[in-house]
Amino acid sequence: MGLGAGSLEGLPLGLYKTLKNAQHLYMRTDHHPAAAELAAEGVAYKSFDEVYEAHDQFPDVYEDIAARLLQLASEHEEIVYAVPGHPLVAEQTVQLLLQRAPQLGIVVDIKGGQSFLDPIFTALYMDPADGFALLDATSLRAEQLQPGIHTLICQVYDRFVASDVKLTLMEVYPDEYPVTIVNAAGVAGEEKIHSIPLYQLDRYDEFTNLTTLFVPQTMQDNVINRQFWRLKEIIRILRSPEGCPWDREQTHQSIRKNLIEETYEVLETIDDEDPDAMCEEMGDLLLQIMLHAEMAEEDGYFSVYDVVQTLNEKLIRRHPHVFGERKAESAEEALLNWQDIKREEKKAKGVDREFSSVLDSVPRDLPSISRAYKFQKKAAEFGFDWETITDLYDKVKEEWEELREAQTDEHRKEELGDLLFVIINLARFMRIDPEEALALTNRKFKFRFSYIERKLHEAGKTSKDATLDEMDAWWEEAKQLQKENE
Repeated sequence: MGLGAGSLEGLPLGLYKTLKNAQHLYMRTDHHPAAAELAAEGVAYKSFDEVYEAHDQFPDVYEDIAARLLQLASEHEEIVYAVPGHPLVAEQTVQLLLQRAPQLGIVVDIKGGQSFLDPIFTALYMDPADGFALLDATSLRAEQLQPGIHTLICQVYDRFVASDVKLTLMEVYPDEYPVTIVNAAGVAGEEKIHSIPLYQLDRYDEFTNLTTLFVPQTMQDNVINRQFWRLKEIIRILRSPEGCPWDREQTHQSIRKNLIEETYEVLETIDDEDPDAMCEEMGDLLLQIMLHAEMAEEDGYFSVYDVVQTLNEKLIRRHPHVFGERKAESAEEALLNWQDIKREEKKAKGVDREFSSVLDSVPRDLPSISRAYKFQKKAAEFGFDWETITDLYDKVKEEWEELREAQTDEHRKEELGDLLFVIINLARFMRIDPEEALALTNRKFKFRFSYIERKLHEAGKTSKDATLDEMDAWWEEAKQLQKENE
């Protein structure tokens, strides 16, 4: 039964009589105006307020209350359970009872009271037809928030809950965003409305069981520009007849190279350990994906939401040790799970009907070093690998000698490729990524060479004015500086 939004005056006569005549009356909480009035009239009831003290998490509180009620219902012919507002509005205990009671042969009868929503709408002069979301403060998640519609957040019981709500809202809204705290809406003499900036929310000290937070709708740029749908909308506009001429002309092939270039720019920010630059460059990389997805949607093939769905399903499917029953106690076991499932997927698609090489899964357009490294890893997984690192050292010497003995440019090119390939294999055997190793050397070379250029500039010289010995000395200085900074 719902106690309504305020005093007993708002209850229909039939509900009031049911409360007065109930032999076994239980209330989720007695922190409600109607509870005090019933007690003053001599109505006996038991509240579950002590359950809140026994648990740290609200879901545990609701589970405990529901379990106790079902036990009580099995012991008595009828019990009455009274909750604030309406039983079907923001009442998790009631939802649990509706789910579990039928399994125990217990009948649940819902008798409504006025929900807190009507007096909230009145207090805020809010038209619900504008669109609104009703959310529970005790289980609020950022992905539930939709800035384009009004948001009401109920059950902001105290400052601790308010603090969690504030932090969640700040993932979507600016710190200064105006929010409104509504206390005891519709209760004569107790209703209070207080508007404050979001960052001050947990500094307010009058939270009660009847507190609701109102977050008004907005289309401010600094809010909606954090939304994924806004990014998709911008890409659609750029590709539309009213959009950008350059963007409209692009095809999958024309921007193909951009995807590679943006990927390398992200890698550079990772190597530089520059979070701000990484954030920006990852946005540029995401732009390429969004453009390709928009082109595919225009052609009727798929949308970016299909991309997201496919990825989510793949991640869940390939992590049964997280989302399923399979176990993985180490990173190696997790990788084996991934590879097994990947093979099963290919088999289900009929990929194994004809012969295919294990090397076919390595992308053709990878840089040659990365492609060679992946070829060798696949071959090793197949069982084709060197037995000891000594064998590899000997192979490096052999390929070096063959390069030295090569007589023609074509032969030297071939032998140099063989030498590079075996050195990459040596790196794999040492569990060193050759791309990372070479990137490290490139960074060292750039620093040392730039140091020489800077010294020449400071001396007012050009490279033609300096001797090789001078430049070599500056190279050694730069080398020493790097060691000191490591």
